[in-house]
Amino acid sequence: MNKGLLLALTGVLMAGQVSVAFAVNPDNGPGCGLGKLAWADYKTPKNIAPQVMMATTNGTFGSQTFGISFGTSGCTNDGKVMAGQQTNLFVAGAFESLSEDMARGGGEHLTALATLMGVPSEQQPTFFALAQQQYGALVAAGELSSVAVVKALQEAMKEQPVLAQASGLR
Repeated sequence: MNKGLLLALTGVLMAGQVSVAFAVNPDNGPGCGLGKLAWADYKTPKNIAPQVMMATTNGTFGSQTFGISFGTSGCTNDGKVMAGQQTNLFVAGAFESLSEDMARGGGEHLTALATLMGVPSEQQPTFFALAQQQYGALVAAGELSSVAVVKALQEAMKEQPVLAQASGLR
């Protein structure tokens, strides 16, 4: 068989496989989040450049994880996350923004965490102060990871009767 013909045949077969792969999963773009909202009006949103911008924006601001968790920024969810893992997933996904909120003792991500941990709105200022205190202790100990943050908050909440009762951590 001619070498050129073999290369052409291989190319045709590969192109067929690629088109089949795309036909099975026609939309493999960035999904939802601030990036999707910000770049969706781009003239050709399925081209590489706008998809990279969407994904980069989502990654930079952590908005896709937040949006999926809370049904915002054009994201939806079925609400089915393993109950014991919801907090861990949220903290891991929004860790940088959450760390900033904990250091300040308030903010959007810390409010979301309080809600996720079952802290009623009237108890959230107490939770914010506790989170700020725990954040300082974690930084001093060099234990700043999402797992350490969740564990420290849960343990500290158990020591606060009002928070423990409100969140069910008794």
